[in-house]
Amino acid sequence: MRKLSIMMVLLLIAFGAMAQNGSKKIEVLYFKANLSCCQARACQNLEMATKDIIAKNFSADEVVFKTVTLADEANKKIVDTYNAKSQTLIVVFPKKKKHLNVSDLLAKYARNDDREAYEKELVAKIKELK
Repeated sequence: MRKLSIMMVLLLIAFGAMAQNGSKKIEVLYFKANLSCCQARACQNLEMATKDIIAKNFSADEVVFKTVTLADEANKKIVDTYNAKSQTLIVVFPKKKKHLNVSDLLAKYARNDDREAYEKELVAKIKELK
């Protein structure tokens, strides 16, 4: 019985430590629909460019990129939380309990196709609130 109690305490400590480390990561959430245009190129290109920019400029320990499919019923709560539509880009700062909608940067990149400017602005926004 004593061994079981010790194991339970150790498990709780381990899970608590894992939960704390995970919650400190900044999340970049890209919301997308499953439309034919998204599967063809537009949304997919925006998603991949953003994912590449995050991977290039931040370690996986500090910033993670996640794709959220709007039609997936499991994502309903997060979609409602951020009032997300297709091509919505949200940066979540768990330490500060804040989030930033940077969809305007994504839309500007989609219109101008200036990846360098998009990267510079997106990285600056994330670092600004980091």
